[in-house]
Amino acid sequence: MSDEDVQAELERLRAENEALKRRTQRGVSLKVSEKGGVSVYGLGRFPVTLYKEQWSRLLDMADDIRVFIRENDAKLKAKE
Repeated sequence: MSDEDVQAELERLRAENEALKRRTQRGVSLKVSEKGGVSVYGLGRFPVTLYKEQWSRLLDMADDIRVFIRENDAKLKAKE
């Protein structure tokens, strides 16, 4: 392979890599899992899947979670 071919292939792969990165930054989405749970995609590498009762309990705690985060803000890390 010539240097020009290698350079062209490198540029193609970089463009493909950037396109894949943009596609994964779509945001958050919801799906019903195979076992009937609610899966949230886009928060991290893996989906968060809970059954509807678990989501209801968690959502009922939303204010408590916000207070906890505020009170422990100095100890918590943020993903960049």
